[in-house]
Amino acid sequence: MTEKTFTPTPDQSPAFREALGCFGTGVTVITTQTEGGPRAITVNSFASVSLDPPLVLWCLAKESFRFDAFSNCEHYSIHVMAQDQQEQALRFARDGTDFSHADWTEDKTGRPQLTQCLARFDCRLHARHDAGDHLIIVGQVEQVMYRTGKGLIFKRGQFGGFVDLI
Repeated sequence: MTEKTFTPTPDQSPAFREALGCFGTGVTVITTQTEGGPRAITVNSFASVSLDPPLVLWCLAKESFRFDAFSNCEHYSIHVMAQDQQEQALRFARDGTDFSHADWTEDKTGRPQLTQCLARFDCRLHARHDAGDHLIIVGQVEQVMYRTGKGLIFKRGQFGGFVDLI
């Protein structure tokens, strides 16, 4: 194994991305309702912020084709994807307008809610923060759903899951 040390400058972006990839994250799909219909985006930049009030955050790339749909949404749902939902997460990563492959319903605010995810956080926009080439979106959680199961993990550009411990 070769160790690399560098200063994260614009010309070192690939190395910086590779270093960040060493941290395994869960996979989420964020959904919202727009004038053009339901929209989704696959995201791994999700984190809890506060228990009181219940706040969570996620980050939206400013260069994303879905920036307009998600940067201004007032209500959205964050779905923590189950290990067997890799294909669904990939399809939403490629196309955020096609829901034909997903089982979903709509809540009273119009938020699309995917079924079979491990957890869902139904949020109302709390704050937006400019952060370099991303927008940090903080949501106040209005309702939560969760169930047992194994989560979908993303690390070093690959999807995976947990191995059962003996």
